[in-house]
Amino acid sequence: METESTLLSCYNRGCGQKFNPLENPKDACRHHPGLPFFHDAYKGWSCCNKKCTDFTEFLNIKGCSYSSHSNVKPAEPEKPVVKEVEKEIVQVKPMVPVEIKRPPIDTPMTTMKPEIAQSLKQALNNVVEQEAVNISDRSESIPIGTTCKNKGCSVSYEGEQSQTTCMYHSGQPIFHEGLKYWSCCQKKTTDFNAFLNQIGCERGKHVWIEEESNDKGIECRWDWHQTGSHIVVSIYAKEYCPNISIIQINPIRLFTDLVFPKQSNASFTLDIELQRVIDVRASQASMYGTKVEIKLKKAEPGSWTKLETASAVKAAISTAKKVETLTPKIDAVDLSDL
Repeated sequence: METESTLLSCYNRGCGQKFNPLENPKDACRHHPGLPFFHDAYKGWSCCNKKCTDFTEFLNIKGCSYSSHSNVKPAEPEKPVVKEVEKEIVQVKPMVPVEIKRPPIDTPMTTMKPEIAQSLKQALNNVVEQEAVNISDRSESIPIGTTCKNKGCSVSYEGEQSQTTCMYHSGQPIFHEGLKYWSCCQKKTTDFNAFLNQIGCERGKHVWIEEESNDKGIECRWDWHQTGSHIVVSIYAKEYCPNISIIQINPIRLFTDLVFPKQSNASFTLDIELQRVIDVRASQASMYGTKVEIKLKKAEPGSWTKLETASAVKAAISTAKKVETLTPKIDAVDLSDL
């Protein structure tokens, strides 16, 4: 009679039954000859490639091979030998950013070639067309006998036939030690009438009505922001001329002069002394219909705290020097008799 004590446990994988060693035929045990695997939430057997995600379902997967029961534990797979390697203690020094030497403020300037947007080109075309209309209107109101305003030209306006080539002097008249001459062509004479009759050295168009000059200039709003790699300066302006406007930079300075031909060639000048060094070659500028955008590439990492005009920097330095020179004067008090 079989009792619990006479039965042995079968160690074949996936079987888990008890058996009588005296009654153990060759097909009594249904088991898995392979190894279990657990990967990416899947559980299964390598011998039959059956897998599932539920652990209980995994335990209930029937074996794929038959044999006699065995109470001998199968050999466990060998684990890879991990050699203990002596860890070399390396003292890592903190990274100290290398500060770029600040060049002098009078370092030669580089003129930037900005990218001109189509919106600005269209706005300029409109200005040119309007200027042509204004010139036509002015020509109709020019009084007969008006003298050309170019220096050294004495031609008078006698109608449309007077639109000939103007010979004029672009320089200034100079009177020195009895000599009279123009700075542009240096033809010197002592006779005043001969000086007045000197033919101009430049060719151009007659100017019958002198344009009003604008000495006050134009006030434009400007602002700036920064990214991890760039400082972006934006100047908000309309109807400026990119062909005669200037954008120049050196490693620590930005100079911009925008010219507005519609407003008697008035201009807006922005001169900024930069807080840190920039990479001139990697910087770029773009001109749009409503603003000028200048992207200055930072030559070293770090956040900029401010961006000031050169005049503001000079004023701050001047104020600081004045404060240093101020020393409080205290009257001497004799305290010996107290």
